[in-house]
Amino acid sequence: MKAPQNRRVFVVGYDTATALGNTFAATWQGALGGLAGFRRLTRCETPSRANVVGEIPDWDPSLLSYVNRKEASLWNAAYVFLTMEVCRRALLHAGLEINEETGPRTGCLIGSALNGTDSYRIAMDNFVNKGPLKVSPYLLPNVCANLPAGKAGMLMGFTGPIFSPQGACASGNHAIAVGSRMIRDGDCDFILAGGVETCLVPEIIQGFANMQATLKVGPTDRAATDPTQASRPFSVDRRGFILAEGAGVLLLAAEDAVHSLGLSPKAEVAGIGWNSDANHFTRPNSTTIIRAMHDAISDAEISAADIGAVNAHGTSTPTGDGTEVACLRAVFGKEVSKIPVSANKSQVGHSLGASAAIEAALAIEAMRQGIVLPTVNHIADPAFSDIDVVPNTARNHAHEFVLSNSFGFGGTNCCIVFRGV
Repeated sequence: MKAPQNRRVFVVGYDTATALGNTFAATWQGALGGLAGFRRLTRCETPSRANVVGEIPDWDPSLLSYVNRKEASLWNAAYVFLTMEVCRRALLHAGLEINEETGPRTGCLIGSALNGTDSYRIAMDNFVNKGPLKVSPYLLPNVCANLPAGKAGMLMGFTGPIFSPQGACASGNHAIAVGSRMIRDGDCDFILAGGVETCLVPEIIQGFANMQATLKVGPTDRAATDPTQASRPFSVDRRGFILAEGAGVLLLAAEDAVHSLGLSPKAEVAGIGWNSDANHFTRPNSTTIIRAMHDAISDAEISAADIGAVNAHGTSTPTGDGTEVACLRAVFGKEVSKIPVSANKSQVGHSLGASAAIEAALAIEAMRQGIVLPTVNHIADPAFSDIDVVPNTARNHAHEFVLSNSFGFGGTNCCIVFRGV
């Protein structure tokens, strides 16, 4: 094999669809304004008390110019069109034209934790109630993890590598990390990297509730009268995460391609740290999480003191938040109180495989604008008195480096350092 080219990797565009808005612009305005996008479930019916969720507002793929009635009936896994549209908009944000030169050098890595679960559910209902011949021949393509990236390529014409990094709730960061390595080594000039999740189906909602992972809203919970208060990372009354649908895609580009095409870099992928726990399928392992953070900082060739902000995994679970705070203390020592720690899931919920990519886009935009986004719905936990979680309101804060954390089921950890440009 050829020697790696050791090219620098930049983020030149991004887009999202979240509970705060079906575009990045809408998501950003909501996040900056301290809003949270949660409401009672409307996508389906469930008897579960874990029925406050994050739904993408005003998202109707049938309105997209490339989705006709036949396409909509064949591709009934909602993550397919969502991926296509967010990828299209990320390219538009970057100003990259896919043509004979750029198409073969552009790849697409979109991670997802649950893939086409909704399509499988439709097929099972048809199988049971209408007979085996009513199972769609498109079922297998719909649940195939790389198909959303493949459909995005068919729409826009890129022919580089496409696959789906499967890192559970860290999938988005894994896509960014793998894509960055591919560009660094010379395999591609551009990578659409991120994650997508359309997980609001009854069995998934109930499964998370049964494993005590999501918030069950009782009559005395503050979310009972105001669902927007349901997700509250690092808060004294945190009791579980809020399941959300969403998508986030970053366009990564090699430094030489950025210059030759006159693209505008938004940030540099400066450092990557990734490993696994070998400990438990859901409970986090402090030792390996600390090492992942250290490795990302070391890979960026900086010290912990250079990190100006942290974008926390911050799910709003008692154990998860407590473990992440302990790990931050271990990495940053006595200086931890000086580093703002934002938890975007307080505003957009936990979109599983999409969450890290959404949070990366928000962290980069915040760094570009010299601010840190808030952790909303916050009521101080005395156990975290040394941690600045940017409670409830965004603030001005110039910084050059941000550490973005993501951890997933199965004990998978991926932390990325982004540098402002």
